[in-house]
Amino acid sequence: MSPDLDAAWEQDATDSFWRSLWYFSIYRFAIAILFFAAAMIFGDTISLGAQDARLFGRTAAVYLLAATGLLVSLLLRPRYFNLQLSIQVAIDILALTVMMFASGGQKSGIAVLLLVVVAGAGLVGQGRMTLFYAALASVAMLLEESWRALTREADPADFVRTGMICIAFFGTAIVARLLARRVVANEKLASERGRQLADQLRVSERIIRDMDDGVLVVDSEGQVRLRNPRAARMLDSRVEADGGLGVLSEALLERFRQWRQQSAEVVEMLRQPGRPPLRVRYLPSAEAGGHSLIYLEDMERVQAQAQQMKLAALGRLTANMAHEIRNPLAAISHAAELLAEEERDPLHQRLGRIIHDNTQRLNRLVTEVLELGRRDRAHPETLHWSTFLAGFLDELALHDPSAARRIVVGGDDVELQFDRGHLYRVLWNLLANALRHAGADDGAVRLEARAAADERMVELFVIDDGPGVDEVSRGQVFEPFFTTHGAGTGLGLYIARELCEASGASLELLDAGPGAHFRIRAEGRICR
Repeated sequence: MSPDLDAAWEQDATDSFWRSLWYFSIYRFAIAILFFAAAMIFGDTISLGAQDARLFGRTAAVYLLAATGLLVSLLLRPRYFNLQLSIQVAIDILALTVMMFASGGQKSGIAVLLLVVVAGAGLVGQGRMTLFYAALASVAMLLEESWRALTREADPADFVRTGMICIAFFGTAIVARLLARRVVANEKLASERGRQLADQLRVSERIIRDMDDGVLVVDSEGQVRLRNPRAARMLDSRVEADGGLGVLSEALLERFRQWRQQSAEVVEMLRQPGRPPLRVRYLPSAEAGGHSLIYLEDMERVQAQAQQMKLAALGRLTANMAHEIRNPLAAISHAAELLAEEERDPLHQRLGRIIHDNTQRLNRLVTEVLELGRRDRAHPETLHWSTFLAGFLDELALHDPSAARRIVVGGDDVELQFDRGHLYRVLWNLLANALRHAGADDGAVRLEARAAADERMVELFVIDDGPGVDEVSRGQVFEPFFTTHGAGTGLGLYIARELCEASGASLELLDAGPGAHFRIRAEGRICR
């Protein structure tokens, strides 16, 4: 065997190989005790040691000591598998051959134990060096018979029997090698299948754990054998997974017992007081009396998803309509301006201004509706807060000169991940509302940036000293078309929140007062 193959074999000596060698060593220890006890207790009354009882007894004692030492070394230092196995087999062959000589040769029956050693070494060693062990045992048998023929009287037929035994050694070695190869192949296949099954189980457990639907595995007695966390939340229960179905839900247990009588796939609605309605699907087991599957689906979540799809479709329709409305609006506004310039009648001029003001209001509404269509086109980038804010405040001051003195900036300098256009729009809506409701004093509106509790997040605060948001309106400020301003469209805060979510951020109204206090949480970090 080459050094590379031997090194690879030593590396592949897994626990199963060492376990087999351990059992082989226990067998050797038991045989050694048997021979030693036979020599000490029975002496010459049995055929063992009949030719030389003294040699047999000494060899049995040495064999017992060697078997004990090999067993202890295997316990203390399980290394060099091939070397330990070869040493053990060599000691077995030597000791058994000497005891066979002392007992009168192969007629004593000890040669059968050599067959066991060859077969056991082939199986324990997974077929490696089996022919070598058979050759070693054959050489030992031939040397023993030759020595007997030279020193004592021997029957020539004994050589024939010895040759037959040597042939049996090689036959046993070949059979052991073939069996060992099959065992190795089956073990590798079982190990590979075991790894694949373990991977599949881990993936299945992860999928079931993260499913939006609840999953229950229930036996024929109504005992829950497996459930995922979602099912526990749907049924509002903290009972262990192996508890009864009735502990989770009496209504579900009653329906399950009725379903078991027909054992066919059934889908139904389950309504319980104080809990959302559930869509329950019962799946029978493929085997009679086996475990059944129960799928739970939260209908409120399904309805919410359907509502979101409707809103998305409505948003696309609204955006398309807004595009179509904008052109006639521009024509009406332009016509009203021309009419106001030509007409000298004060009534006609007043009507023209009314038309112009309302077309401008409708145009703002269309512009904000179109903003909703840009929610999904977010391109977050790393924005340096102080640089971005300087340009933003300069542009805001052009539209509202009081912003330069009424807005005060504080907090830390940060970097945040946000779509530049979306952040511009969000801050414009928040600061326009703050300036509208805040007082006229300097610093009436505060704009601050701070680090969040999570090191990966930063927080932006927009705070004014106005009257704040009353309790009735607090839960409606982010709803579309809700406004307390006569000329407002009610879409500003709604659009601001939608744009924040598009960049992975959040916008919320805090309870801290006085005045309105808005917070934006976005991914970012403090500039060092």
